[in-house]
Amino acid sequence: MSLWKCGIDGCAERFEDVESAIIHQTVEHDRHECTVCGSIVPDGYFAIRHAFEEHSRAEYVRAYDADSTAVRVREDIKAAIEDEADLRAVVEELKRRDAL
Repeated sequence: MSLWKCGIDGCAERFEDVESAIIHQTVEHDRHECTVCGSIVPDGYFAIRHAFEEHSRAEYVRAYDADSTAVRVREDIKAAIEDEADLRAVVEELKRRDAL
């Protein structure tokens, strides 16, 4: 089993399961302000999810001065997390902690 790395601002925390990594990102790191719309969202997975579900790829590229490689990397991260994570359990835990 591979470990999940946080990766926010050089954070090297590693987790045995993806759910713990998402909870860590949400609870331990500052919120992210979306450059496209100004929404404040948890950094990490939730910020990536917001960017690609609420905005077009073109909006993301323009707002974040990104290229196609940056988009693909984030889309791959989002897909890998969603393939493995029990997101319902994550949301329930974050609500229990009053973090959402």
